[in-house]
Amino acid sequence: MASVFAFEAIGTSWQIETPAPLRSSEKAAVLSRIEEFDRVYSRFRDDSLVTAIASAETAGSYEFPADSAVLFELYDRLAAATAGAVDPLVGRDLELLGYDRDYSLRPASDAGPIPAQGSGSFARSAWATDVTRHGRTITTAPAVIDVGAAGKGYLVDLVAGVLRGHGHAEFVVDASGDLVHAGPASVRIGLEHPLDPSKAIGVATLENASLCASASNRRAWGDGLHHIVDGRTGSPAREVIATWVVTNGTGSAPTALADGLATALFFTGAHRLAETFHFSYVRMYADGRAEISRDFPGELFT
Repeated sequence: MASVFAFEAIGTSWQIETPAPLRSSEKAAVLSRIEEFDRVYSRFRDDSLVTAIASAETAGSYEFPADSAVLFELYDRLAAATAGAVDPLVGRDLELLGYDRDYSLRPASDAGPIPAQGSGSFARSAWATDVTRHGRTITTAPAVIDVGAAGKGYLVDLVAGVLRGHGHAEFVVDASGDLVHAGPASVRIGLEHPLDPSKAIGVATLENASLCASASNRRAWGDGLHHIVDGRTGSPAREVIATWVVTNGTGSAPTALADGLATALFFTGAHRLAETFHFSYVRMYADGRAEISRDFPGELFT
């Protein structure tokens, strides 16, 4: 790859590498697609559809863009495979922990774990039981939807679709750890140590595949407080501190799948997820142990 288009979007850094520089019209198309996605799914924007759902006074039905059906179907599968640990209604839990629209980073209470659904004054909603979906239309009571578990990966897929639509067959789209590669020449990607960004614990070799990384240190704001939250309990993950997932380049949303599985591995065994999904992975635990699947396209350093 010879040319890099670098920019900031949805609160993170992006890089698009192509053999030849993107034209101005192509850059504009990429940025427009990202803005379109953000205007629907961002819980940090006053004008987003997700914010409208959270702010509603009563239950209602909401029509999302046509491409949302792919993302919602993936969440259906992830929620089922993780017994509800991966759930896009986790947004309310994140707000209570301090990861709110204003980035206050102050938990609503220090009284302990958020009560389980049906107990006390806070009843936790769940995607599988409290949302009715027909394609791209969902019916729900007011709820804080957060698609962070798979949404950034899906946006990478959508940007890759823009590039393909403009005739590009070779590229790397990298949204700060969620990336897709297309082309005949493979690329090597370092696996950043979650406790020391200056080091790598291993390397992956990608060719027409997606790689997504998730780590509890990426968005952390207090002792044990970070953005990877169990939808069943409202509590941040503890045992696992980092994951990397590789999926092949086929299917409608391979990077979204890798992104969602990178989150799922914080809560669910790889053998359980392999019953539903095809992927390879690396997972690192809080005690320093790391495991790698036999088909992972890379290696861990000793």
